[in-house]
Amino acid sequence: MSNKNLERFLLTNLNKLKSSGLYNVVDPIEGANGPFVSIHGKKLINLSSNNYLGLTTDERLKDAVKKAVNDFGVGAGAVRTINGTLELHLELEGKLAKFKNTEAAIAYQSGFNCNMGAISAVMDKNDGILSDELNHASIIDGCRLSRATIIRYKHSDMDDLRKKSKEAKESGRFKKLMVITDGVFSMDGDIARLPEIVEIAEEFDLITYVDDAHGSGVLGGGAGTVKHFHLSDRIDFQIGTLSKAIGVVGGYVAGKQALIDWLKVRSRPFLFSTALPPGDVAAAIKAIELLTESKELNTLLWKNANDLKAGLQQLGFDTGKSETPIIPCMIGDEWQTQELSKRLYDEGVYAKAIVFPTVPKGMGRVRNMPSAAHTEEMINKALTAYKKVGKEMGLI
Repeated sequence: MSNKNLERFLLTNLNKLKSSGLYNVVDPIEGANGPFVSIHGKKLINLSSNNYLGLTTDERLKDAVKKAVNDFGVGAGAVRTINGTLELHLELEGKLAKFKNTEAAIAYQSGFNCNMGAISAVMDKNDGILSDELNHASIIDGCRLSRATIIRYKHSDMDDLRKKSKEAKESGRFKKLMVITDGVFSMDGDIARLPEIVEIAEEFDLITYVDDAHGSGVLGGGAGTVKHFHLSDRIDFQIGTLSKAIGVVGGYVAGKQALIDWLKVRSRPFLFSTALPPGDVAAAIKAIELLTESKELNTLLWKNANDLKAGLQQLGFDTGKSETPIIPCMIGDEWQTQELSKRLYDEGVYAKAIVFPTVPKGMGRVRNMPSAAHTEEMINKALTAYKKVGKEMGLI
């Protein structure tokens, strides 16, 4: 018999979410997550994937997976520190370090694990962390796990960061101070003001930590936000994911050799979780090689992103602060946001509604994520759907 208190709690709160337009329905897709997806037998132009470069379905990555599975099996068999470190892991980490222009890198099972493991391995209850108020949930949870004092600064507000950094430094309360920011903010598509952040960090002796999940493969010719600003030698932690532009799964931290050596002996996800499977590692290696050899996919991504963004703006949609291929259509009201997404679905476009708690209440938006795999025809069809639905709903 199930616990009545638990059942009451769950049903009451689920009903509250549904009645307020905040309940998120998970749509299972049939087949691959490419420029098109099929849901309940309906073929849709896919504008909701993080698969920026279309590598998830790339035949070259598929071939790399097949060979690795044949050579190494389907799993690593152990945690990295026992006997789960395969030669493939070392090859991937070497290529990542070169790709990010750092001394070394360490691979994890996910980008979320990077933030959970790396922050708490270096920061503790005697330290302070200055964190952008719009940082990703994994950063927030990693900061909490460290038990450091969290000092939130206003989003990309350099005056507020400087003021709070000065106060924290002069208070004498903290052994170490760190400033953490996303490189690209996942819900708005704006870019962190890294040159100014680095100047403030150097003035007040702050450790610098950049989560570049949405910048890697996108900015800096693919190498990321830090490379975009030519700051590779002035950022202490570069965090990346292998599950977005790289098209596979996993995450990594890149930085000085001493930092990576420390994370290998003190970051808990590395110590206590089975290593990345060989097939995924081999696919990630192939993806990094492709990005190193050619900028073609990156160029295609930006063309499609610029075309879609310009088209939406010309129709009269508010794309917010976006500077990247993350293109939100800012709506505000949660019910209206959900309705826009549903009507686009009816017109053959899959663009998910993003509402609280992913974004603040009253800040609902439909987020669009074009990829290098989309064609000009697909982008134009998506814009036609937006025009029709936008006019019907009185949004444009």
